[in-house]
Amino acid sequence: MTKTDQDKSVVRERIWELLEQEHAVPEPGVHGHIPNFHGAAAAAERLAELPSWKTAQVVKAVPDQAQYPVRAMALAAGKLLYMAVPRLADPLPFYLLDPETLPSSPAEAATARGAADVAHQVGVDEMRPVDVVVCGSVAVNREGVRLGKGAGYSDIEVALLCEAGLVTDETTIVTTVHHLQVVDESLPEAEHDFRVDLIVTPDEVISCGPPRRPPGLLWASLTSEKIASIPLLASRAAT
Repeated sequence: MTKTDQDKSVVRERIWELLEQEHAVPEPGVHGHIPNFHGAAAAAERLAELPSWKTAQVVKAVPDQAQYPVRAMALAAGKLLYMAVPRLADPLPFYLLDPETLPSSPAEAATARGAADVAHQVGVDEMRPVDVVVCGSVAVNREGVRLGKGAGYSDIEVALLCEAGLVTDETTIVTTVHHLQVVDESLPEAEHDFRVDLIVTPDEVISCGPPRRPPGLLWASLTSEKIASIPLLASRAAT
């Protein structure tokens, strides 16, 4: 584990403890996860008021429970929604949810299980350019530096889409969080990390610094185990 990884772990543990101590989460056991939080639906509603959301036609969102209200809201508003297959563990690593063809309600299809049941799986080469990326965070600062749960999948997903030209500086990257997850301090950051453009809490919208996107996959940041566990990366590494 690098020094940056160690520093990230320290911050995550502190925020997870704080959220539980302050009863900001519906139930304990957030350690190791993107925390669900009280007010997640209110944060989604605040996001829905933003011009970048209103004009968005294509949204890519994480499958975490904290962002479920955003996913359901996107489908209900007629937006095309992409979600990653868990751990990118399929050669076609993204779910495509088209509200015009859903066999179930937006509320049901937007759940992680519902998406797995009804979505069509696609590869990066089949995807449309993304207008808004919605990510989960454990902690985030006002410059847009975010810490996920530590697995690295969100960074890989964004890197793949950047590499394909589907996420650019024109794409809005947003995270919805509890206000206790927003910190004023600097946060450890690695070369492969992306920054968010907007932070949305139940009470405010925070505009962050200039866009920071990876140019694509940074293979040096990936372990051989991680590459082998993701079919898309394993097939690329073999060529």
